[in-house]
Amino acid sequence: MPTEEQFSPLIGFRQAAYGCLGAARDALFELADAVLLTPSATSFAELSLCPAFRRGWPSVYEALQDGRPDREGLLHLYVSQMPDEDRPLLVGDHTPWPRLSAQTLRDRTCVHQPTKISGNKPITLGHDYSTIAWMAPDEGCRALPLLHERIASEETPMEKGAAQLRLVCAVLKGRPLSLWDSEYGCASFLHATADIEADKMMRVRPNRCVYGPPPPYSGRGRPAKHGAKFKLAEPATWPEPVETLVDFDDKVGPVQVHRWDDLHFKKAASHPVTLIRIERLEAKDTRRDPQVIWLAWQGEPPPPLEQWWHLYGRRWPIEPWYHLAKSRLYWTLPRLKTPEQSQRWSDLMPLLTWQIWLARPLITDTPLPWQKPQPHPTPQRVLQGMGALLTQIGTPTQRPKPRGKSPGWPKGRPRRSAPRYKVVKKSA
Repeated sequence: MPTEEQFSPLIGFRQAAYGCLGAARDALFELADAVLLTPSATSFAELSLCPAFRRGWPSVYEALQDGRPDREGLLHLYVSQMPDEDRPLLVGDHTPWPRLSAQTLRDRTCVHQPTKISGNKPITLGHDYSTIAWMAPDEGCRALPLLHERIASEETPMEKGAAQLRLVCAVLKGRPLSLWDSEYGCASFLHATADIEADKMMRVRPNRCVYGPPPPYSGRGRPAKHGAKFKLAEPATWPEPVETLVDFDDKVGPVQVHRWDDLHFKKAASHPVTLIRIERLEAKDTRRDPQVIWLAWQGEPPPPLEQWWHLYGRRWPIEPWYHLAKSRLYWTLPRLKTPEQSQRWSDLMPLLTWQIWLARPLITDTPLPWQKPQPHPTPQRVLQGMGALLTQIGTPTQRPKPRGKSPGWPKGRPRRSAPRYKVVKKSA
């Protein structure tokens, strides 16, 4: 049984988070507790049936209409829970919130969404959200989001990811190492993050081209910007690698790693990168299990070659977090009317995740009859024991005050249909 001293970090975190929620903080905080305590919900209004939500069901929507969470204050709160590290590990990515039929929702765009039907385009209509998360150095290597923000139609994922990285680096103490997927391995992302004090490890698509350093100036004409062309898909264009490693890993088997220095993308000649080719000889060579992975590094001197596949492999936990948010945390369940309400609801996702992480050593594992005990409980298992834990530590919210019945819609006031908005098509 945890002692009162062990409960203190979680109680202090909840109290500080409550103070950062701004207007409608009581309803917002109780809505977050309802998410933690509701194992299954088919509609957003069902969350109001949870005993932790002591208000009427309209307050579920009013909380997101009136609430003003302090995103920067919550970011400082999350960072204060991180242990001191010389090099915090960050991961950036983005994911869609599909709203295919929401014609009254502003600023919808075509966003990427994988499809299981062969031949169909992997797109849908809705909003895109960018996330930057800290990788906890514990047994489970959980992804704990620091910022989870909508990408507006006039922004790109690279611009939003760079802005989030800049905000987080301004709060962190050490110089972080950030991991990014192949969409960010391009010149525009390097330009956007050039002034940020952070190391960047980016995956590079295998059909890209990079260039070597330019030859010495001949004395005539404009000086060359690019050297020999390096086509990742054509080995004949590869120069001799600076360093090569052949190793055997217990998890992935035999591995070959090659490194080239002082290369650059065509539109980012002033930002050289280190290029790494990792070949896993026993991989299936499928889209989910590729045999060859290309990575680029920009920042301080890169790590030794034997650490590269382990470091980039730690980017993966962001994918299970997206699955957790969309399924158990009900992130994409509500059909909200405005992008602002959707953003306020999205601001609660990092808050819920940090509470789950802080509650891990405090909950009593209560597996169902068909489940095995877990020495290191997963987020789903922690949520099974959150009811007893929240009963013990209580809530910082105030009880609702009855205000009588609503006057309802004024007589004679005409009702107007909500305006319809066209889908915003981004230029390539």
